[in-house]
Amino acid sequence: MSDPGLRRGYVSADRTAASHLAFIPAFYYVIRIMLSFEDTGIILSLRPHGENGGVVTLLTRAHGRAAGYVYGISSSRLRGTLEIGNVVSASWQAKSHDQLGTYTLELDESHTADVLSDPVRLTALQSACVLADKTLPERESHPGVFEGMRALLASFATDVWPAAYIYWEIGLLKELGFGLDLTRCVATGTNENLIYVSPRSGCAVSAGAGEEYKDRLLHLPPFLRGEARFENEDILHGLQLTGHFLLHRVFSLANTNLPEPRLRLEEKYGRLVKA
Repeated sequence: MSDPGLRRGYVSADRTAASHLAFIPAFYYVIRIMLSFEDTGIILSLRPHGENGGVVTLLTRAHGRAAGYVYGISSSRLRGTLEIGNVVSASWQAKSHDQLGTYTLELDESHTADVLSDPVRLTALQSACVLADKTLPERESHPGVFEGMRALLASFATDVWPAAYIYWEIGLLKELGFGLDLTRCVATGTNENLIYVSPRSGCAVSAGAGEEYKDRLLHLPPFLRGEARFENEDILHGLQLTGHFLLHRVFSLANTNLPEPRLRLEEKYGRLVKA
């Protein structure tokens, strides 16, 4: 007869081994999830790399700003797909979490036709893409910025896109931790006759409270206080407002100026106002 204690030792060892073996599939499943994802993304930039490939950066719904290598960027299959502002279905894979990884992309929506015939719309699209590319941290989810950009892209087919663009920049500032308070006067607390914004606090200022300092205050355009007015001067004031805070609260931290497309967009509206 075998030793009962020895038998108990074998049983205990078998159970321990089984528990470790049971853990292995779950462990590999977690690793597999970490090294691949499928998501919807907006193309922010494309940088050719190598003979026939390129690094594509997307703003994705669930994974934020994420880059990946795409093979065959000049192929007929990808013709018309790799344009900034296009919405794509993306599949990303990598061998380790710190690798660039590769993308497989399929076109969902193209907005090229909405902007190519209008240089100002095209500049606004370029500006929004480069702002998201330069300011958002890598692989950190920002669904509000993503959904806001989807709405902005759709607005390019309408006449209200300039206001939508400025609302998107306000949302971007909020997502980056620099939200503006345009609902009440920072000096008096009133919510009436708000026509200025303090360049320091980012808060609205009423006409009465700001009269003495108006030369040092930013203009609050009517459409940002609920009025349906979208004149070129109003859009310029909106761009000057958001541009001030993007520069001084975001880009100046890295000792850089606003991206070139963003500067050109404001310059274009400056010329439209003077025309």
